[in-house]
Amino acid sequence: MNKFSLINIIKEKLSEKIKNFEKLIAETRASNNDTKSSMGDKYETGREMLQQEINNLQGQLNEVLKQQDFLKNIIVKPSDKVEKGAIVKTEKGLFYISVSLGEIIFENQKIICISPESPLAKAMHGKIINESFSLNNISQKIISIE
Repeated sequence: MNKFSLINIIKEKLSEKIKNFEKLIAETRASNNDTKSSMGDKYETGREMLQQEINNLQGQLNEVLKQQDFLKNIIVKPSDKVEKGAIVKTEKGLFYISVSLGEIIFENQKIICISPESPLAKAMHGKIINESFSLNNISQKIISIE
């Protein structure tokens, strides 16, 4: 499996998310400016709610920017144990330990991108092929690591 291509697909998805958040923030700011009025408290409350929404979107954007930075630090190399940057195949699925992006389709395979901080990645960390691990009373065996 080509890890360079996989990382490029993930980078594209993160860039898409960043553009969407930036667009939403700009649109919300524009609607916030539209509500400026001298009509009193009702409008101030609406403007405050819009500002909270902007802050929420900004927080989500910051998280995606952190994921993008984290992805830049992943060294693409073969792995013989479960670690950051490894592609791990178990009986239950294929996992790429990188950023928390969820499921993507790559080379006609479903790959679940998980953060090294996720409980699943922590349960697998340091394991090698044919070792088993357990999470939430579900045991899985590592079939391969790339």
